[in-house]
Amino acid sequence: MVFSSILFMFIYLPVVLFLYYISPVRWRNPILFVANLVFYGWGEPVFIVLMLFSITVNYINGMLIGRWRLEKQKKAKAVLAINVVINLALLGFFKYYDLIAETLSLLPFINIKPLGIALPIGISFYTFQTMSYPIDVYRGDADVQRNYISFGTFVALFPQLIAGPIVRYKDVADQLSFRASSIDQFSSGVERFMVGVAKKVLIANNLGKLWDYYAAIPNGELTFLGSWLGIIAFSLQIYFDFSGYSDMAIGLGRMIGFEFKENFDYPYISKSVTEFWRRWHMSLGTWFRDYLYIPLGGNRCGRARQLFNILVVWAATGIWHGANWTFLMWGLYYAVFLMIEKLFLLKRLEKLPAVGHIYTVIVVIFGWVMFQLSTLGQIGAYMSAMLGFGASGFAVSDDLYYLVSYAATFVIAILAATPLGKTLFSRLPDKVRKFAAPALIVLALVFSTAYLVDATYNPFIYFNF
Repeated sequence: MVFSSILFMFIYLPVVLFLYYISPVRWRNPILFVANLVFYGWGEPVFIVLMLFSITVNYINGMLIGRWRLEKQKKAKAVLAINVVINLALLGFFKYYDLIAETLSLLPFINIKPLGIALPIGISFYTFQTMSYPIDVYRGDADVQRNYISFGTFVALFPQLIAGPIVRYKDVADQLSFRASSIDQFSSGVERFMVGVAKKVLIANNLGKLWDYYAAIPNGELTFLGSWLGIIAFSLQIYFDFSGYSDMAIGLGRMIGFEFKENFDYPYISKSVTEFWRRWHMSLGTWFRDYLYIPLGGNRCGRARQLFNILVVWAATGIWHGANWTFLMWGLYYAVFLMIEKLFLLKRLEKLPAVGHIYTVIVVIFGWVMFQLSTLGQIGAYMSAMLGFGASGFAVSDDLYYLVSYAATFVIAILAATPLGKTLFSRLPDKVRKFAAPALIVLALVFSTAYLVDATYNPFIYFNF
């Protein structure tokens, strides 16, 4: 079940909100817990068992760590290590077993058959969430949660379960015990949710069709103009797809009293790759910073060790995104640029912001080619066409047709990827804004619903992770 669907928007969500708000406060977490499991198991009910196992293991280990953290630190540390191993083993088995089996089978005398197990939706996200809880308890950054239902509600919370933002337990611990609800907060949640729906349905889905067309063109037949039209479409699609989903998650959280941290901050206005990754998928970046980069030593152990730490973190970031070695290559690609910026380039870019912005956009666009195409041959052919020497020509009639047809969509998407619209809207008189905001939300609902009723194309990129 996806947020941008008729089933979710007009059946599941109204039913959950109705049951939630007619119930006494003490029953709201249990209602959410059950609703979360229904949401998660809608497509594959068997994975509810995996979810409950993950919740139970982390809940019990969190209790043990909390009990032994001060007086029996060795035991607490051992439990924490076991907990990390269990979580990573589950993630590794379901997400990476087939990749490892296929890779090892390339060696002589080794033949390991892939299992072909379906990937549990959102396992990368909720595994990181559950892992953060025992770690924070061990560090003393979070109190032990003794209520199993409350902890389960945190892990399986449907607004951000499938694709984030990655919410750490310590950030919502107080909200699990008490959540203040108000009409203003609820209406703010509705507005934010509909902004996300519009970004996903009206912008991302339309751009996705253009990318799918160019991604399907055989190697060697792609034109220079076509290659750039396709990858720019994808660059905008993935932003509006993922940031739209994050907007929906934040909005849904507000509807039931939760406040989640922001996940995107207009990344395409960045003037360096370093800045881009401070603005893109911020919850993942802070997770790797706090639970991998800093424990490895961060920038406290000399320049050489810092560069090594960046390499490790970005190798992990790459492979986290998917079970394909191209994702590892994508992560290492960014590690190289981040290390170069750390060594000398960043200071120079700060003096030339326009150059820095152009450089960043180009690096990111080429990075998306590696991210989305699944083989080295496809990646090489597509990049060759972008650079001109591997293209079948400058353009064909189809390219010109799509350029004209999508011109307005490109302009709207590029402008919407900047703070310009938000800035202009904030400068309107209060009376105008009070009328315009609900009017725009109603229009977003009407057009998005019309699109969803009539369309069969409604992909979601980050469901793969």
